Formats: sequence, structure tokens, C-alpha cells
Amino acid sequence: MSNAATVSPAAPAGKGLQIALWVAQALIFASFTLFGCMKFFLPVDQLAAMWVWPGEVPVWFLRLMGVIDFAGGVGVLLPALTRIQPRLSVLAALGCVLLQIAAMIFHLSRGETPALPLNVILLALSAFILWGRGKRAPIAPRE
Repeated sequence: MSNAATVSPAAPAGKGLQIALWVAQALIFASFTLFGCMKFFLPVDQLAAMWVWPGEVPVWFLRLMGVIDFAGGVGVLLPALTRIQPRLSVLAALGCVLLQIAAMIFHLSRGETPALPLNVILLALSAFILWGRGKRAPIAPRE
């Protein structure tokens, strides 16, 4: 008799989960690339009229955040969509999770609680993608 436990392979992800993951990836792509382009291209005074913090941080930091947001949004969708290194979508989702945690800490430290609901939504979507594409419904690479 063997003491080794048999591990049954997970059932394939259902169509509903696949659709939910693609929708989440599209939402993260749209949100992060939009916010990234805004932070990178818009003048600081226009951003400061929408959010307080852009006028209170160095411009290089604001532009860097724009590049990071844009890269996260593209990284969550493009590798999975093209099936070229789709594992990068999982890593980008992890980066988006960490970015949202850092953003929440940043906003809390400044007393900017109105910003938190958006961060929570983006965190939840990013974590869903991380779980879904990492464990439950990974995308197979192109052959």
C-alpha cells in the first residue's frame, strides 16, 4: 500500500470563468493604460485639478507612475491575447496587485480616503486575474 496521495487534475475552467477573466483583463487594460497615459502625457496642473497628489510629488515620480501603470495594463492583456509568453500576464497581474496595495498605503498615509474604492476594485480585479490565469485557467503558449 502506498501512502502517496493521488492528485487529480483540476477540471478545465468553465466558459463563464474564461469570459469573466477576459472581461477583467480588458477592464484592467483599459483602466491602467488610460491612467498611465494621463499621468505620463497630461500637464501636472490638469492632473492636480482632478487629483490632489500629482501637484505634490516630483514630476519624474508622476511620469514613472504613468509608465508603470501603462506597462501593467498592457502586460495583463497582450501576452495572454497573443499567447506569446502568456505567463507574463500572470506576472503583470501580480505587479498590478502590488501596485494597488502601494497606492492604497500612499493614499491612506495622505488621508485621501475617497481614492480607495477605485484602488479596491482594481486590486480585486488584478487578484482575480492573478488567481485565474495563474492557477485555474492558464493560457497555453503558442506552439
